[in-house]
Amino acid sequence: MASIFILKMTSSKTVLEEAIATACQTLKSLEELAEPVGQAADAIVNCLCSGKKLLVCGNGGSAADGADFSAEFGCRFVTDRRPYPALNLAQGGSLMSAIGNDYGFDEVFARQVAGMAQPGDVLIAITTSGNSKNILRALEEGKERGLTTVALLGRDGGPAKGKAQIELLVRSETTARIQEAHKFLLHTICGMVDARLPKS
Repeated sequence: MASIFILKMTSSKTVLEEAIATACQTLKSLEELAEPVGQAADAIVNCLCSGKKLLVCGNGGSAADGADFSAEFGCRFVTDRRPYPALNLAQGGSLMSAIGNDYGFDEVFARQVAGMAQPGDVLIAITTSGNSKNILRALEEGKERGLTTVALLGRDGGPAKGKAQIELLVRSETTARIQEAHKFLLHTICGMVDARLPKS
């Protein structure tokens, strides 16, 4: 029994060490995204300081990351300041299910963009695979309506690669590591933007 317990402990320790190593490697690779990260921060500052808004969309874990990112602007990130308009398009179950039922799941974000977006707004689209059809449709709709589009992607970018004006591509094949990197990038952008927003 003791030997089994030691084996399990060793295995858990190995798994954790490997996860930490790959996470560190993935985060280190983000240094190559310094320029587009700066561009994304600039776009958001210009948007919010011009009285425009952020629209954020993603599926599953990416939807949760989008919810957190939106909340950082509607509430606050670090210091106390006025709230800024940021909408998580995945948060309305009634609206999403109505659109999905009447127009198909591919349209759940694009139709909201069509209804709420104005030129000068910024659309943040998050997908770890780049394959999500509803994200592709949202980017298409955002472009058509004069939004600045920012895509957080993973792997090789999939069909979403090249569809946004600003692209943050995390070059990993592991969904968990991509999601962690996306979260890190979003928080980094929050910090960069927060420091430049008027407090009142």
